[in-house]
Amino acid sequence: MTFIDVIGLDRAKGFLKKQYEDAVKRAGRIWNITAIMSQNPRAMKTSMDFYGALMRGRSPLSRGQREMLAVVVSQTNHCVY
Repeated sequence: MTFIDVIGLDRAKGFLKKQYEDAVKRAGRIWNITAIMSQNPRAMKTSMDFYGALMRGRSPLSRGQREMLAVVVSQTNHCVY
């Protein structure tokens, strides 16, 4: 089984700590999908910025429609989160 050393909030420093703090402000916690990127906090920031643009940026789709699409894609990919 694959193992990725996830850096927890208790060990986070500098830029990673800032990304974790931002994640807590956004979602109230640090989700595993975010924490798994802890070894590369710049990729984490880029990923979260991209997600934010998709879900909260200008779009002809409503927020609800975007959420619905995300659920369908996750179900299709057999995601359990």
